[in-house]
Amino acid sequence: MATHVFFVDMTCEGCSGAVARVLKKLDVKFDIDLPNKKVLIESDKDKDVFLEALKKTGKTVTYINSK
Repeated sequence: MATHVFFVDMTCEGCSGAVARVLKKLDVKFDIDLPNKKVLIESDKDKDVFLEALKKTGKTVTYINSK
């Protein structure tokens, strides 16, 4: 299973809450690192699925890498 790392321009708990809501709909394991503005998602799904979902939050999203 891959861990996808994204940069999401989150500035507060409200921002991270919005990210959590869209990811919960995808039923994946994830971790939000608010201070570093990173979201780590564990899944075998394609990164583009998550990129599109994260963009729905209205935040700037950048794919960093897969571990």
